[in-house]
Amino acid sequence: MAKVKDLTIDELEYLIEQKILEVLGDPDSGLELKEEFKEELKERLENPSKRIPHEEVLESFG
Repeated sequence: MAKVKDLTIDELEYLIEQKILEVLGDPDSGLELKEEFKEELKERLENPSKRIPHEEVLESFG
C-alpha cells in the first residue's frame, strides 16, 4: 500500500475527493437537468463567447 508521502499532489487531491464523496455522497445524485437549461447549454456550445483573451486585457492596462 502506498504511503501519503509517496503520493503526488494530484493523487492526494483525488483520494480526498473520493473519500468526501464516499462519506457525504454525490449532492447531485438523482437530479435531472431542465430542458431549458439543456437548450441554453447547447446554444452556448454552438455560439462560443467572443471574449477578449486575458493577455490582451493585461496589455491594454500595461
